[in-house]
Formats: sequence, C-alpha cells, structure tokens
Amino acid sequence: MWGSVEVALADLCAILLCCGPMLTCCRRVTIFPAVLALPERDKATFFCNISMENGSVSQYSLNWYKEIKHSQAQKTAEISECKLVTETEKYRLINRAPVFEIEILDLHQNDSGSYYCGLITIFEPDKVMESDRSQLMVTAAPQMNATDEPDMEEGNPSEHIKAMLLGILLLAGVIVLLIFGYLTFMCRRGDVQKPLSENVPAEEKPSVVSISTVDYGVLEFQRDQCTPVPPETQPVEQTEYATIIFPEEKPVTPERGKKHLD
Repeated sequence: MWGSVEVALADLCAILLCCGPMLTCCRRVTIFPAVLALPERDKATFFCNISMENGSVSQYSLNWYKEIKHSQAQKTAEISECKLVTETEKYRLINRAPVFEIEILDLHQNDSGSYYCGLITIFEPDKVMESDRSQLMVTAAPQMNATDEPDMEEGNPSEHIKAMLLGILLLAGVIVLLIFGYLTFMCRRGDVQKPLSENVPAEEKPSVVSISTVDYGVLEFQRDQCTPVPPETQPVEQTEYATIIFPEEKPVTPERGKKHLD
C-alpha cells in the first residue's frame, strides 16, 4: 500500500515539475517605455501589460516597485483587479485591464531610478511575476530668464503671442492713419487759405493830404487899369502858386463911363 502511495506522489511531483514552467509561461507582464527622461515638475507615465492564455486570472493585484540601493525593491503603490483607480500623493494607478497605467506625479531628481511591475495572484500570494526594468531619468527644470513671463494660458502659448502682436499692429496702423489724415487735412486747409490772403490787398494807410489855404483877397477891377493888383496873402506854412486867367476887358464906351460916373 505504501508503495503505491509513494509511486502516486512521485508521479504527481513529476507532473508538477513538467507542467510548472508551462503554467508560468501562460502569464507574462511587460512594461513600456523602457527608458523615460523628463524634467522636474513634470509627470512620468508607464504602462504595464498583463498577457494571459486561456482566460484571465480571477483575482490578482498589481504592485509598482522601485529599486533602491543594492538592487533592493521597494513597493510604492498597489492596485487590485476590482479597483479602477488608486491614487496617492505621488502615484496614480489606473486599471484598464489588461493594461495598467502608472503615473508618477510632480517629478524630482531623486525620483530617478529603475521601476517595474509585479503581478501577484490569489493562488500564488508569495510569488511575484515581475516585468522588465524601466529606467526613469529626471533632469533639472529649465531655468526661466528674468525677462521671461509665465504663460497666462495653458495650451499653445505661440497662438496667444501671435494674437497680442496682431492686436498691437492693428492699433499702431489705426494711429498712423489718423495722424496721416490729420496732416493731410491741415495741408489742404492751408493751401486754400493762402491764395485768398494773397489776393486781398494790404490795407493802405490813409494818406495825409495837406490842405493849403490861399487867400486871394478881394479882386477889384479898375476901369483904368488893365493888370489886376495881386491880393495880399497871409503867410502860410506852405506856399502854392496859382495862375488866374481873366477874360478880356471890354473897352469902356462913353455910355458905360457915364453910367459909372453916375
């Protein structure tokens, strides 16, 4: 009897030894990308893929490990098959079975290192099926110049800058057109007023007319004199000479002389 039992146990061990590698090959964990380089304050994203044959494992959990000194592994996050999202201050794990998305938030230079995924099933709780190692390199954040200003909007900053430049150019064009129009108007106005001012004669000062007074006195015609006696003139500041033409004297007749004597 004991001999048959020993034979049965030996056969079972042989079967397990032969089928164990085959069962292990039915499950495989891969990680992507193999190398990732990012600056500080950024976010690193890795993907772990679980490939299984003949259906999926009913109960399992996926661990996220980081290798520290001397090739020792440290579990930093975990997600089970019944959870869709697991989030901590540093990590976020999203279940998109058979693909799991692992995010490392707010990167710092001390986050650099080797990471890998580990699959644990309920049937083999002490056995971890590990993926290949993925390298994360965190570089220093680019320094911002003192003259550089942070972007006001997320997205494409070049579009925002182009819009600002276009607005400034349009405003400058409107100002130039206004100045040009004003100068043109003033030039035309000056050209219209100039001929009018040239055609108007300058106001002449009223000429001072000197008025001279000539006192001719009383002219007496004597019958016996042919040449009149020039009248006495009063001295004036300005002397003017005048020519007086008298009509010819008629001869004195006896009748006229008689009337004159009367």
